[in-house]
Amino acid sequence: MADRIFAAAILAIALAYTIIAFTIIRAPFQYDPLGPESWPQILGVLACLCCLWLIVRPDVAKLDTKTSTLGRLAIVVLMLFAYAWLYQPLGFVIATWVFAAAFSLLLGATIVRALIFGAATGIVGYFVCTILLELNLPDGLLKSLL
Repeated sequence: MADRIFAAAILAIALAYTIIAFTIIRAPFQYDPLGPESWPQILGVLACLCCLWLIVRPDVAKLDTKTSTLGRLAIVVLMLFAYAWLYQPLGFVIATWVFAAAFSLLLGATIVRALIFGAATGIVGYFVCTILLELNLPDGLLKSLL
């Protein structure tokens, strides 16, 4: 029953997202055969279908999650809010470095490995997005270096 309740709550969010995707999002030009507005529409429809599947055929009868797991999930949500809040002022590289390192520590990595993983994620991610994908990412505190 817990799966059905959760799926119904997510379905309400997915339906709102899908309505927005089909009615509000309009791109001024099309540079892709599908168009930039198609991806939110596809995502919304797929999310609704997945939620409906969970409502019809749930996986488990009850939610059996340890309190420690719920606490870690709450920490991850707070970390995502902090990442979004620090993204512009710190820039992509530093914000991603801090988030990836903290997330690694949460998953049990050592401090050294977490710092190395965070640095690699931030730096490689920045250059992949800016050079290969030609996206604009905030430089933040590293504006003079990038």
